[in-house]
Amino acid sequence: MPDDSNLVLKPPPLQAESPPIVLASRSAARRSLLESAGIRADYRAADVDEHAIRDHARARGMEAGQTALELARAKARAISMDNGAAVIGADQMLSCDGAWFDKPASMDDARQQLRTLRGRPHVLHTAVVMLRDGCETWRHVACPVLHMRAFSDSFLERYLALEGEAILSCVGCYRLEGAGIHLFSHIEGAHSDIMGLPLLPLLQALRAQRLIMQ
Repeated sequence: MPDDSNLVLKPPPLQAESPPIVLASRSAARRSLLESAGIRADYRAADVDEHAIRDHARARGMEAGQTALELARAKARAISMDNGAAVIGADQMLSCDGAWFDKPASMDDARQQLRTLRGRPHVLHTAVVMLRDGCETWRHVACPVLHMRAFSDSFLERYLALEGEAILSCVGCYRLEGAGIHLFSHIEGAHSDIMGLPLLPLLQALRAQRLIMQ
């Protein structure tokens, strides 16, 4: 008989074998959040016209949080499935004193945006939507508030040189998991909300729908 005394038995997973969970995003930060919580998911980029959705929302007088929900919903719908899969779409909007900020198109744009946000609080409207068989089963918007300190121009230039074009993929021109943490005096809100995926509310929704253990 084979000697199985040295076999290491893996603990049972917290997640049901089926249906699958799909994240409509290629965001490394969102993927890391799910994986750190032990959630297995497929990751698929959603092809949506974000600029058109934001422009339409502005024309309708929608608030930033509602617009973030529209973006998240559009991403989930772009890859919605009919096999019972839980398709999760997520997006963020940044607002400061009523003005909306998009991802910067260039380092000059990033410099100007950070100068505008410097010394002021802003809100990250972080929306997440879940669809199953094309029907929306859950949605949530978190609104962490980030207080950017009044840093010097010399610090700003050093920061931009250090981070480089990596910040062009970030709506606020910062990565809190990197040097971006130095931009802030204090932060109100959960870390996962700021990273783009409100994890505790999402896990509760997955439990409620029996996709992970209760």
